Amino acid sequence: MSDRQLLSRITTNSEVMIGKPVIKGTRLTVEYILNLLAKGASIAEILDEYDGLVEADIRACLLFASQSLESITFMPLSV
Repeated sequence: MSDRQLLSRITTNSEVMIGKPVIKGTRLTVEYILNLLAKGASIAEILDEYDGLVEADIRACLLFASQSLESITFMPLSV
């Protein structure tokens, strides 16, 4: 699946979850899915918990986050 196809699975709407990016057709935010993964949930566990989600939805969240960070410049903190 191409990047464009994956990213089409993510949408924003100011009326849904106050405009945060969500998996299309759900109220599951990209942020929420990333937090689940960061806390050790496996893709299989997430898919088992949320009917209708597919692996491509999880991969879309990861790609969305990755591409969102591309445009951010990080400056090292001086101590």
